Order: sequence, then C-alpha cells, then structure tokens
Amino acid sequence: MMTIDDIEKRILAEVADIHKTPTGAYNIRYNGKAQSRNSTENIVISSKEDGTGIDIRIKDGTVNQSCCIPVVIAKTGLKDVVTNDFYIGENCDVQIVAGCGIHNCGDQDSQHDGLHRFFIGKNSKVKYVEKHYGEADDGSKGGNIMNPVTEIYLDEGAFMEMESTQIKGIDSTNRVTKAEIKKDAKLIVRERLLTNGTQEAESRIDADLIGENSSANIISRSVATDKSKSVFYSRIVGKAPCSGHSECDAIIMDDAKVLALPGLDALSPDAALIHEAAIGKIAGEQLIKLETLGLTPEEAEAAIIDGFLK
Repeated sequence: MMTIDDIEKRILAEVADIHKTPTGAYNIRYNGKAQSRNSTENIVISSKEDGTGIDIRIKDGTVNQSCCIPVVIAKTGLKDVVTNDFYIGENCDVQIVAGCGIHNCGDQDSQHDGLHRFFIGKNSKVKYVEKHYGEADDGSKGGNIMNPVTEIYLDEGAFMEMESTQIKGIDSTNRVTKAEIKKDAKLIVRERLLTNGTQEAESRIDADLIGENSSANIISRSVATDKSKSVFYSRIVGKAPCSGHSECDAIIMDDAKVLALPGLDALSPDAALIHEAAIGKIAGEQLIKLETLGLTPEEAEAAIIDGFLK
C-alpha cells in the first residue's frame, strides 16, 4: 500500500481529487522521483531510458478509462524538470489528469517545469485536466514557481478538450501551449488563472490549423488582484479551410495589471477566425445585489470571482 504524509495527501486532493490509493493507471511523482505507479492492460506507463520522465501508451480502441499522473513538491529549493509523452492510439475515448502542487517549507524557491506532449491518433477523444496549486508554511519566504509546457498533435478526426486551472499560491508561472490540428480535428482549451499579492502569470496559447475542417476554440478567464500581473497571448493560424475562436475575459482589481494580446493569422481565404477580449472591474450593482442577500462585501466579492472562474 502507498503511504503518504499529511502534506502530500492534502495536495493530491487539491490537484487530482485523490483521497486514497488510486485505481487504474497512475504515476505519482514526489519531490522529483516516481513514488508509485500502476499500469493496466490498455494503459502502460514506463520510465524514459534517460530518466527525464515517463511515456504513457494507450492502446487503440481504449474507451471509458483514465490515467492520473500528479506531481507533489514538498521540499524547499527543489527544481524539478520532467518530460512526459502520451501516445494515444486510434478510436480511443480517455481522460488524463495531471495536477501539480507545491508546499514550500523554507526560504528557497521550489520549482516544477513540466513538458507534456500528446500524440493523439485518428478519431480519438481525450479530456485533459490539469490543476496547479501552491502553499507555504507560515513565515516561509521561498517562492512557488511552475512553468508548464503542453504540446498537442491531433491526427485526422481527433478531439482534445483541455482544462487548465491555476488555483492559488503560484508566485510565478510561464505557461505555454502549442497545438497542431489536422483534417476534421478539433481542440478546445479552457484556462482559468487567479493571481494575488505580487504574483505574475504569463500564458501563451498557439494553435496551427493545418487541415481542412479543423477547428480550435481557446477560452481564457483570469482574475488579478492586489499588485499581481497577468498576461495572456493567443495566436491562431489558419492554413486551410478551418475555424478558430479565441476569447479572453479578465477581472482586474486593486493595483493589478492585466494584458491581453490575441492574434489571428489567416493564410487561407477559407480560414474563419475570430477573437474577443474584455478586461474590467466587478460591477458595483453585482456587489450590491449580493450584499442585500446578506453577504458581506468580502463574501460578495469572493462569490463573484468564484463564479467567474468556474
């Protein structure tokens, strides 16, 4: 049986909804090393020969199965770098959960840099969920840093839905997502970011629509409070008859800064591309309405933010 301490147990619940030993295929990485792992008949997890990460291979026709690969860092001063490759066969329908959490207990920065590459076969469907979370001991001065990179390669007729959430406690993050989308393939990305204090978050999402009838829908929602800063870049390139949509909505509060820089490149006359961006404060009438229902100003503000990021 897997044994976990209280910190690890709490972080696994936050980032991957794990409350006991998982079932099915999983790999738990703890303080830079594989702690426990399980493969199934259809989902095989193996270490890379050079020790840089893991390979996850999902057989053709695998449906209604999941794979969970959370990362936990509970050591100050640790810089963890990992590369994970997902090889999803044809005609699959699977879910992948890959959260990461840091508990910093000292005065040095703790950092996780992860590269996830998805090679998704023809007509397969993948739902990918990642949550990033940070916390620290009282009095700790070390920062929590995460730099996730996601590369997505969708074969003909494939579909991927990616949900990426930065819950709280990440002092600095540089998030990069790149996708190459072939004929009749579709990508949906939903990103949610919350920054406070002096935290900084930068997100870049690039989608290349290279096949006929390919599509991408990128949706980003962010809340920046205190003196934090949030920057969002998106770029959709249409190289064939295709459709693309990019949407960025942000709430700005206090002395925070928010930048939204969407971009569209139409390299085919039949590429239909749209972008939207909106940044603003919480409307006063929303606060007043909730306060008349008995909420304090702080509770009303928190309720609006929570609903916005869902």
